[in-house]
Amino acid sequence: MTTLSVNINKIATLRNARGGNVPDVVAFALACETFGADGITVHPRPDERHIRRSDVYAIKKAINVEFNIEGYPTPEFVKLVCDVHPAQVTLVPDAPEQLTSNHGWDTVKNRQQLTDLVALFHAERIRVSLFVDPVQEMVTGAKKTGADRVELYTGPYAEIFGKAPQEAIKMYTAAAEQAHALSLGLNAGHDLTLQNLTPLINAFPWIDEVSIGHQLIADALYLGIEETIRQYKKCLYR
Repeated sequence: MTTLSVNINKIATLRNARGGNVPDVVAFALACETFGADGITVHPRPDERHIRRSDVYAIKKAINVEFNIEGYPTPEFVKLVCDVHPAQVTLVPDAPEQLTSNHGWDTVKNRQQLTDLVALFHAERIRVSLFVDPVQEMVTGAKKTGADRVELYTGPYAEIFGKAPQEAIKMYTAAAEQAHALSLGLNAGHDLTLQNLTPLINAFPWIDEVSIGHQLIADALYLGIEETIRQYKKCLYR
């Protein structure tokens, strides 16, 4: 069964726009847990424009579901992750000023850096996922670093799906099957929706986890977070 991790960055964005603590990101994380989310994801950035480092510590203390921390492995990020000990760290190759994640690691070029990081996090008993583009070579490179999983960047899938759903799936087949063949765990995330999620899960039933933030939070504005989580979880049933 594929699990659902809710990325709550956008809740922090809303809070930060006004100051104070409304909405309360910890309370929202707990609500997501209550309503059936299997995990909570955050992506703290150096400028703290949404999730703050203090939020990361507070969320970890409060929740009982899996905690996934995404980010570029600066020394500050690495220290934060090792302090908090989430279930999973997802390493992304984002520049500090980048608006959102839009490409994966070159796991061949960055193999030594990633291998060292994987070893460091494994020593802390933290599962490691690498954010990669849907390219077989990048998946194979991730396996060679010792990573536990890859997260396939699904932005291009979402972009193409509305016009050519079969072509969108086809773009990911080789990479997803390569991960499966290598016994490498498989996550997916970015721009997944109630419309395009089920076809992806049906095509690749070995996906371990989907991490969804922007679209899920946008849907919650109309449906409420309880109903939104219910509908996304329904998309994962097989």
